Amino acid sequence: MNYRKLGKTNFTISEVSLGTWQVGGGWGGSFDTQAAYGIIHEAIDQGVNFIDTADVYDAGLSEAAVGKVVRERREEVYIATKCGRQIQPHLAERYTPQVLRKYVEASLKNLGVETIDLIQLHCPPSPVYQRPEIFGLFEQLREEGKIRHMGVSVEKVDEALQALQFSNVASVQIIFNMFRQKPADVFFQKAKTSDCGVIVRVPLASGLLAGTISKETTFHPEDHRHFNRTGEAFDKGETFSGIPLDKGIEAVAELHELLGADLAAKAIRWVLMFDAVSTVIPGASRVEQVRTNVKAADLPPFSPKEMDAVAELYSRYFKKEIHPQW
Repeated sequence: MNYRKLGKTNFTISEVSLGTWQVGGGWGGSFDTQAAYGIIHEAIDQGVNFIDTADVYDAGLSEAAVGKVVRERREEVYIATKCGRQIQPHLAERYTPQVLRKYVEASLKNLGVETIDLIQLHCPPSPVYQRPEIFGLFEQLREEGKIRHMGVSVEKVDEALQALQFSNVASVQIIFNMFRQKPADVFFQKAKTSDCGVIVRVPLASGLLAGTISKETTFHPEDHRHFNRTGEAFDKGETFSGIPLDKGIEAVAELHELLGADLAAKAIRWVLMFDAVSTVIPGASRVEQVRTNVKAADLPPFSPKEMDAVAELYSRYFKKEIHPQW
């Protein structure tokens, strides 16, 4: 495993880490606690020292599993969690310091820790970035010893740019993959200039870039890849990176021809080609997926020819549609 600095936090974290949206056995169905423990333990065994969760993942069960495993291990493992998505309806005016403080304190109890290493606003509505009192809360929580650092998770590059105006924003979590390349064009250099860590989520476009999804693939009714393809429940960009599934499958076929086998690991390795990226947090619903994800860190770099070919494919298939939306 290789390690990189997470912006102004000065945390040195695994460049391939673990996202836990699906850690209890996958999207949809009941949460399998033992499966979650096994996945988290395996990640740490493989050198992962940064784990991202959220209070809304499986109604807090993900947070609880992460906290239990990390407390059992002797290794130093950084925990990042998120807050704000419990607010329903999810409107900017419902964001208040009082409400967010309660969520942070609930996460502390659920994780079983005295201090959260990194707390992130969980894709708040854009107007929240015009609310200095919201960001001021997290400075108070830091002074109280309840958090070490704060960051944001965003849907849009414009929101990431707005977040940089707040000096206590230590990291931005953003969607970035072969089918979602705008952050590299617009955001990464500014993040480096601000010493802001970049946490990349959805590196496999909800599994699409693993190369195993076909037109015949079916998904659990509670899996967002079944019910959220056009944004029925939340931003459609979280599901297959917002691209039409049929078009994505066609583009993946071209990537297979270009890059060969082990597409999932290579898609993660592509993300790591960008030095602004602090870490990438692919999810895993099985222990074997953790091993595949981690293997990406040891793959050879992409050649300039391969990087150009991926950029050309994105421009031809998706850029016109994707760049303006996110």
